[in-house]
Amino acid sequence: MEWMELFIVLRGFFNMNPSDRKVILFFLLLFFIFLLLFSLKKEPSNKEALVYFKNELVLTIDLSQNDFYKTKGTQGDILLEVKDFQIRVVEENSPKHLCSKQGFIDKSYETIVCLPNEVVIKIKEKKGSSIDTVVK
Repeated sequence: MEWMELFIVLRGFFNMNPSDRKVILFFLLLFFIFLLLFSLKKEPSNKEALVYFKNELVLTIDLSQNDFYKTKGTQGDILLEVKDFQIRVVEENSPKHLCSKQGFIDKSYETIVCLPNEVVIKIKEKKGSSIDTVVK
């Protein structure tokens, strides 16, 4: 039934006046251009990653600088990579390597938790970097 409905819609489109088709195609093209521009727009990040080992802050990393960082875990050293305002665990010693399988994070509500190494990586906005609320 769905294919039949799609066919009816397409048949109606091709039975339109050519100028009507041009207007519809123009607005569809305009919509996709705006969609593409907004999806590719990357604002400069003013975030930092906080690395905790056994619930103590051991490292603060600026996410605007692409680099590799090393920190300690209970099962050995952990290698972190910062790239394009994101952070991830590259290498670590744990039984199933779940820490490195979590991939990149870049949002403040995302965390990397490496329980075997007792390491937690959180992202937060730098102080004074953004407006939290506006009250009138």
